[in-house]
Amino acid sequence: MIYKLIAVAAVGLTSSVVLLAAGEGAQANSGPRAATQLAAVQPMRPHVGPLPALPRVSFEPSRPWPVVQQVYEFAARHPEVLQYVPCYCGCERQGHTANHSCFVKSRAADGRVTEWDSHGVGCAVCLEVGKDAMELFNKGTKPGAIREAIDRKYASHFPSSTPTPRPS
Repeated sequence: MIYKLIAVAAVGLTSSVVLLAAGEGAQANSGPRAATQLAAVQPMRPHVGPLPALPRVSFEPSRPWPVVQQVYEFAARHPEVLQYVPCYCGCERQGHTANHSCFVKSRAADGRVTEWDSHGVGCAVCLEVGKDAMELFNKGTKPGAIREAIDRKYASHFPSSTPTPRPS
């Protein structure tokens, strides 16, 4: 188990070095300029009813399985929060636009999750951002204040973030 944790940490460190080396490319998606260039987000409908099975992965999740399940369920049932919360792991290079994208790949028009994104299972940053947002939401914090708290906690530690609009 310790070897798996060391391997995950090494991958994370390597990803950080690659992002730092990218320089301007990574910075283009962060900061105040990026927020002003974003189009308005169409609010998503939440998933109602039973959730589909979580994605099967061939690696050890980066957090205990119950935490992974809670964050995926939160992403499915509360897109009104996570679609406005950026992710800081560098996943914008995979096309992610918010922390929500780390967990939900697609939804039907009625809000049902039709496909999960397996990225969130193995990414400690995605899971921690989602877990922090979930805990704040469960305390009654509004999406705008959640976004501010997440930005304060993570922005100074990571070179880039997803191009996530702010809630109106």
